[in-house]
Amino acid sequence: MSDFMFPIIKILVLFFFSFAAAIILTPFLTDILYKYRLGKQIRKSDQTPVFSKLHQSKEGTPTMGGILVWGTVVLLGVVFWLFDNLLNIPVFERLNFFSRKETLLPFFSLIVAAIIGFFDDILGILRIGPHGGGLTMKHRLGLYALVAAAGAYWFYFKLDWDQFHIPFVGDVSVGMWYILIFIFIIVATAFSTNETDGLDGLAGGILMIAYGAFTAISFVQGKYDLAAFCAAIGGALLAFLWFNVYPARFFMGDTGAMSLGVTLGIIAMLTNSALILPFITFVMVVESASVIIQMTWKKLFKRKLFISTPIHHHFEAIGWPETKVTMRFWIIGGVMAALGLVIFFADSFYF
Repeated sequence: MSDFMFPIIKILVLFFFSFAAAIILTPFLTDILYKYRLGKQIRKSDQTPVFSKLHQSKEGTPTMGGILVWGTVVLLGVVFWLFDNLLNIPVFERLNFFSRKETLLPFFSLIVAAIIGFFDDILGILRIGPHGGGLTMKHRLGLYALVAAAGAYWFYFKLDWDQFHIPFVGDVSVGMWYILIFIFIIVATAFSTNETDGLDGLAGGILMIAYGAFTAISFVQGKYDLAAFCAAIGGALLAFLWFNVYPARFFMGDTGAMSLGVTLGIIAMLTNSALILPFITFVMVVESASVIIQMTWKKLFKRKLFISTPIHHHFEAIGWPETKVTMRFWIIGGVMAALGLVIFFADSFYF
């Protein structure tokens, strides 16, 4: 088998195994979530009247479904790594996608952010904390920044990397600024993912599109272990989406949104394609931008620009059914991700 074909097979096999494993594991996860009543708590109507009116019926739906995604990927990574190191069978050596150079940092970020998000979900379920429970946005941004700072330290001081790629211009050495750029990219991506996770299937679909795009980008760059890692996340997300589409069996929760958002930003930096990321995650950018614009508008003019934010709630408020908002956002996300890939391939050909 050619050296070109096996990476493709590896990516497809891991996508399939991840999807199948997540489907099989779902009944066990849902039993635990329902048994212990780990349900979503909707904020009080006096704090968010429009959102509460639209989503009050979802009160009690199990959250933390994101465990299914990151748990499946970690499980597959550990299993294939153990098989490779203990059984010494060539096929497992080639299917093992855990490598220090490409996937150590994404794995680490995925797990750490997932644990932080898990505890945030628990606080929300128990209504511990301000505004009905859970971490405030300031606290979340601070934790995103801490994880991002660890990644920036690894890149700049361990890998001696300070190159930032600008499409059709090339790699630019930015020195110590690389650390701040790195932190901004990770925090912005994590924040945007969190804001997008608000409708049944919305964040899952948009993230699956994004990880699919970065599977292609990683493959073209010859980062086959990273491409396999992205494909494994994509397979788990597809299984999650099977149960998360309207009406959702369970929600992603912060353990999913936080971990997948942080990891996506890390992958964008690993592939040196941070400026392609806004195209691939265009819907997420619009979602977070709507929140920032709303806050700024209220401070300047003492009134709201949108009925409710993130913007998917605005469209709900003007009468769009939830499923229509979700599917139209998926379409926009797919088209913009394709545009991002066009820019990436054109830039690769240019250089």
